[in-house]
Amino acid sequence: MAEPLVNQYGADVPQAIARMITAVHPAFEAKKFMRDVLQGYETLALMPRGKHIARALQRHLPPDYPKALEILLASLDQPHGRDAGLTLGSFLYLPHTMFVAEFGLDHFEASMRAQHALTQRFTAEFSIRAFFQKHEAATLKRFKLWASDPSDHVRRLVSEGSRPRLPWAARLPAFQKNPAPVLELLELLKDDPALYVRRSVANNLNDIGKDHPDLLAKTAKQWLKGASEERRWIVQHALRSAVKRGEAGALEVLGFGQSAKVEVSNSRITPARMPMGEKVNIAFDVSNTSAKPQEVLVDFCIHYVKASGKTSAKVFKLKVLSLAPKETVRLSKTVSTAEMTTRKHHVGVHRVEVLLNGQARGLGEFKLMRR
Repeated sequence: MAEPLVNQYGADVPQAIARMITAVHPAFEAKKFMRDVLQGYETLALMPRGKHIARALQRHLPPDYPKALEILLASLDQPHGRDAGLTLGSFLYLPHTMFVAEFGLDHFEASMRAQHALTQRFTAEFSIRAFFQKHEAATLKRFKLWASDPSDHVRRLVSEGSRPRLPWAARLPAFQKNPAPVLELLELLKDDPALYVRRSVANNLNDIGKDHPDLLAKTAKQWLKGASEERRWIVQHALRSAVKRGEAGALEVLGFGQSAKVEVSNSRITPARMPMGEKVNIAFDVSNTSAKPQEVLVDFCIHYVKASGKTSAKVFKLKVLSLAPKETVRLSKTVSTAEMTTRKHHVGVHRVEVLLNGQARGLGEFKLMRR
């Protein structure tokens, strides 16, 4: 199993920040700061460590927020001594963004200038959310300006920071209820030249679809009119969760709104019983029963047993089949039951289904056992 990311965020992080600040503000008492910040530090998870450092910074920088922020921003490009190749290399600036979010809400202009600078080094997608909650109209107005910023990082912030369901961050209930202001921003970015930005646009639209499936389908249909290949990719990526959920509107947008005229046969799940950690192979035939060629969206689903004994469905993408009249194609997929950070496995019977244009048909089951 991979090393936890928090292990890359040890005492060397506040030490590096202290060096950077001291280089531009010699009055900063680095030793006192370090004694303060290391109290209880090791017991904290990654994001709480960032907030812990931010609060220590507030206690050891000048009490006047604009002056303290000026010092922090002046320190950003000072040598820090950390390996730039670390997975969490850019997370060095996480405390800076949290400092702005927690202590800068009453200083909108100064904080926006800081967010603009910080998002080009780390990301302000987490810290900007507090400003949406307190200064929604002003932050939306600023985002409309930033949607045409020369920096890819700033333009991405416009999309990523306004996501209603951003991972690792508090949700934005106002935008979950009414995503219209967010869609206005995405309209400005849907043909952005940077894939980095377009991927964020797709993820934001995917978020919106979890609360408003009909609006997602309507927007996707509109965006496909005269769409470039790049915009088509955005739409397909934005619809991925809706397709997994088998939502009719999303499937129709992609051309899979009709029931597939196919037969599923010769399903084979091997082994039928296995200890956790092994691999299971799922294979089956799909036959076109029509006298006409047809395209069929084929996925499959495993109903994983949870610790409670209940099951939770996980959809795996397979492919789009182009079937000639009466053609039969055999499909197979091997899935590991090894322990993962994103999925825990439990003993019990796991039901398997194939999804054809979003409609489920049973394939069989396998049983996981303890070693």
